[in-house]
Amino acid sequence: MSKGQDVCSVAEVKPGDMKCVSLGAARILLSNVDGKVYATSDICSHALAYLSDGFLEGCVVECPLHGARFDVTTGKAMSAPANGDIETYEVTVAEGRIFVASAELAPEKG
Repeated sequence: MSKGQDVCSVAEVKPGDMKCVSLGAARILLSNVDGKVYATSDICSHALAYLSDGFLEGCVVECPLHGARFDVTTGKAMSAPANGDIETYEVTVAEGRIFVASAELAPEKG
């Protein structure tokens, strides 16, 4: 399987930081938890709010709109008013770059 799509350099997402990247129409939230990068949807499952505008504490991101919380390592919803988990994506780090892969993000074959 390929590494996925190259989204940014590792230096752009330092430990404790988040960054939103776009892959096609998808907004992907990159979160660095203790030196490991995770990728999830950037959209809160409760309302159309960008998690990248929220706050990351450890492995938990808090939505800036109504305070729903999600574990960025698993995508699991941790508090109301979240309506469900958020999508997670496979991350590979190689040669100082971050790659994100998922069947939903794969380019169309034609």
